[in-house]
Amino acid sequence: MRAYIFPGQGAQFVGMGKDLYETSAQAKDLFEKANEILGFRITDVMFNGTDEDLKQTNVTQPAIFLHSVILAKVLGDDFKPDMVAGHSLGEFSALVSAGALSFEDGLRLVAARANAMQKACELQPSTMAAILGLDDFTVEDICQRVSDVVVPANYNCPGQLVISGSIAGIDKACELLTAAGAKRALKLNVGGAFHSPLMEAARVELEAAIVATQFNEPICPVYQNIDAKPYKDIASIKANLIAQLTGSVKWTQTVQKMLEDGGTEFIEVGPGNVLQGLVKKVDRSVSTSSASL
Repeated sequence: MRAYIFPGQGAQFVGMGKDLYETSAQAKDLFEKANEILGFRITDVMFNGTDEDLKQTNVTQPAIFLHSVILAKVLGDDFKPDMVAGHSLGEFSALVSAGALSFEDGLRLVAARANAMQKACELQPSTMAAILGLDDFTVEDICQRVSDVVVPANYNCPGQLVISGSIAGIDKACELLTAAGAKRALKLNVGGAFHSPLMEAARVELEAAIVATQFNEPICPVYQNIDAKPYKDIASIKANLIAQLTGSVKWTQTVQKMLEDGGTEFIEVGPGNVLQGLVKKVDRSVSTSSASL
């Protein structure tokens, strides 16, 4: 069974999507429509901007979404998913590609999400850290022992868990996790504590936008971040999408569940190949590739 997977923030690079824009009239039309919807020429930043320009949350998230979704659309009949999933932001790309959201509504929601997250970051300085070489239980246990806000945010693959919280909380947790035997406890260059309770203001803002948006039943099950389970019913998809901003991304568990449900071929749609690497760390034997025209 074919599983299509969609990357999240961090996969961006200058020049992303340019080949699509230049070789496909359909892609060009969709990129130009996106420029109109967003009110600025995101294509200029994507194709010719600097790394710094591309790192701004209000640019990064729509850029990765556009690269992924437009590639899936241009694949046309070659895009035949039996199941889909996306990492964090990638969940929106997965939903649009599987027909649960229109291109326009998906882009508007991603832009709203990026702006809400940016505002939440400015409300309270916070950060994230990647913890390598410890089992999930040890990381969870140590997070609970820290008095400041610090929670598991991204279960990326066995032995790699990203934690999220206040700066003091992350510093303390990194100290304790290193003492507990972590190979690395590396603070990330991010603007805030994504997928933690510190995103509550953004969750409230995004909830209003999601509730007001028309969703349709997807063409295949969408495995959602919040609990790693497959969904097709609209009410559950919306509720899970709202919970995602303050909940952890259970990517390890999602890949395990997709494998259990018969996924044999994992195809990454969008910039980079980070997710393929994470899938291989869950199961070395599984087939992975990048979608291409």
